[in-house]
Amino acid sequence: MNEVPVVVVGAGPVGLAAAADLLEQGLEPLVLERGEHAGAAVAQWGHVRLFSRWSELVAPAARRLLDGRGWRGPDDDAYPTGAQWAADYLRPLATALGDRVRFGVEVTGVARRGRDRVVDAGRDTEPLTVHVRTAGGEERITARALIDASGTWHTPNPLGGDGLPAAGERDAVDRITHHLPDLSDAQLRQRYAGRHVVVAGSGHSALTALIMFDELAAERPDTRITWLLRRGRLGDTFGGGVADQLPARGALGDRARAAVEAGRIAVETGFRTDVVERDGRGRLNVVTVDRRRVSDVDEVVAATGFRPDLSWLSEVRLDLDTTLQAPVRLAPLIDPNVHSCGTVYPHGAAELAHPEPGVYLAGMKSYGRAPTFLAMTGYEQVRSIAAELSGDTESARRVELTLPETGVCGGSGLLDEQADEQVGERPDEGAGGCCSAPAEKGAPAAR
Repeated sequence: MNEVPVVVVGAGPVGLAAAADLLEQGLEPLVLERGEHAGAAVAQWGHVRLFSRWSELVAPAARRLLDGRGWRGPDDDAYPTGAQWAADYLRPLATALGDRVRFGVEVTGVARRGRDRVVDAGRDTEPLTVHVRTAGGEERITARALIDASGTWHTPNPLGGDGLPAAGERDAVDRITHHLPDLSDAQLRQRYAGRHVVVAGSGHSALTALIMFDELAAERPDTRITWLLRRGRLGDTFGGGVADQLPARGALGDRARAAVEAGRIAVETGFRTDVVERDGRGRLNVVTVDRRRVSDVDEVVAATGFRPDLSWLSEVRLDLDTTLQAPVRLAPLIDPNVHSCGTVYPHGAAELAHPEPGVYLAGMKSYGRAPTFLAMTGYEQVRSIAAELSGDTESARRVELTLPETGVCGGSGLLDEQADEQVGERPDEGAGGCCSAPAEKGAPAAR
């Protein structure tokens, strides 16, 4: 087993960080990426500026690897775009890893060698077999362990309020996008300018979209913006503002709030899409279960989040939460019905392990359907996993992460009646409330 690599799926920020950590632990990584370059998914939203600084976007082990090769990193206090993150960090990191990173390789399955998921014998002694597809055909790669850092970018949630595409949604794909359009592109800008644009979603991507279109409307006042929220009221949708320890994240919410309060953005709360109709002019009507509707829609940006693709993991034994599709020991720490981004307890290999020996989900994929993942979280995950795989259990269990608070204490997914029942019952943070670590974990973690 020591003679075969640890396979890492995905050459994004967390996958490449995993490879750097594995190397430091004396383990041989092999990163498989279906794109043609590192950070292929990041590049697809390259026009978007991150709300994390460079200092929070470079993994410690990766920095040490790059520094040893003369890398001159960007200004730690600057905020890169996705394109800059990919070009100035991820691609140099992949180059530093050399032939340990393979591109144009799609992972189609993974299994215990010679055993399907039903067979018990040999699961702790036989290696894994990773099935891949390349331009040259199919291959099988033997692995001592697998870290799935493939992310969720290619599996966005639908517009439909029940988790499935709304009636007519598939037929309206020419008018619906799940990615933030690059309005610096003249052709795309023309597509949205002077139109009725609907933004659906309540996360940071939705807030970013609202700001982008509000800026477009300042230039083209005939542009209309409607914001669809499944939540029954705005509540803490805008985040913690000045209380957010990531200032750019707080400012994002403040700018969206200002546009809404100024009346430049129409808001429809409690809007759970059931039907998307196309009228005789080719425009859309978006209709809820209770037959409320937003009419004369030209374009929809469905910033409704993402979900993991678990199809190629069907032959390994995963212990996933039935609600979030996240590792069952991690799920209570990230449940959006309970926690905001800033209340997640730092975690590592212990929370990410599965019944299948040596198989880990890391990065965005480890969060399942939970939102608001930070790169720093993923870096700590893979540091811990690499330590565990090397046999350094003490290091694997040691938390080496301080995450910035959001300034919001509480869940983002509660139904309104649940939230109302809990108003006035929220304990002080120092008394072990929602901003504290779970009781079995001991003292609250610094974030």
